Amino acid sequence: MAVLLRLGVLCGAQGGRALFLRTPLVRPAHISAFLQDRLTPGWTGTQHIHLSPNRHSGSKAASLHWTSERVVSVLLLGLLPVAYLNPCSAMDYSLAAVLTLHSHWGLGQVVTDYVHGDASQKAAKAGLLALSALTFAGLCYFNYHDVGICKAVAMLWKL
Repeated sequence: MAVLLRLGVLCGAQGGRALFLRTPLVRPAHISAFLQDRLTPGWTGTQHIHLSPNRHSGSKAASLHWTSERVVSVLLLGLLPVAYLNPCSAMDYSLAAVLTLHSHWGLGQVVTDYVHGDASQKAAKAGLLALSALTFAGLCYFNYHDVGICKAVAMLWKL
């Protein structure tokens, strides 16, 4: 565990506080109390940090979602060499679907972990859904009207 130093010493002779500790996003209550030389009630020195909301805790839906994320990741690992060895339109559309789904779930976790506030999180998730739909539509358009994902990657490798 990192050792916390009193940052007031580092902020100058006036005893001013560091600028980044004034923002509410970077200023947890325990660090704030530490810098002001007062104890936080009920704090024992250890704390469990949960970055994701706990709304699916213990539910079967969360377990199925976790399993499906792993299945898609393993499917993607197998699909890439098969697509290289057998480039066809079925592989192109499969890659479009699996890559988009894998990216959507991964960026969804980034939104869940780093966007705070209900309104902001809803807006970010709506933007992510729009981005994922646009990505899938763009990949399908590229597969239908151009050479497809497999042949495009092969063409890039030939450069």
